[in-house]
Amino acid sequence: MADSDDLELKDLGQGGGMMAEDDPDAARTAADLQAVFDIPVHVSAVLGKANMQVSQLLKLGRGAVVELDRKVGEAIDIYVNNRLVARGEVVVVEDRLGVTMTEIIKGGRGG
Repeated sequence: MADSDDLELKDLGQGGGMMAEDDPDAARTAADLQAVFDIPVHVSAVLGKANMQVSQLLKLGRGAVVELDRKVGEAIDIYVNNRLVARGEVVVVEDRLGVTMTEIIKGGRGG
């Protein structure tokens, strides 16, 4: 059985791989996790960061451009409850922005 950092949907018996009814450990794991499936989490996709003085911030107006520390095409950081969990790319889904994960960060604390 995979450790908690390597847990995937297939390990829960949802999707590819062995189904829960075929593997008693998977069935138990899925049942154990069922209690947390409805807990809300805060997800943030950070395009980049900038440092500025309060006086500079107060001078910003409509149409102002703030230069970020990332280059065009560089991966963005994805945080769950203020913890860095992945990196990804910005995508357009119909008329909304979205994020696709390209790299999972295992055990990282980010900051």
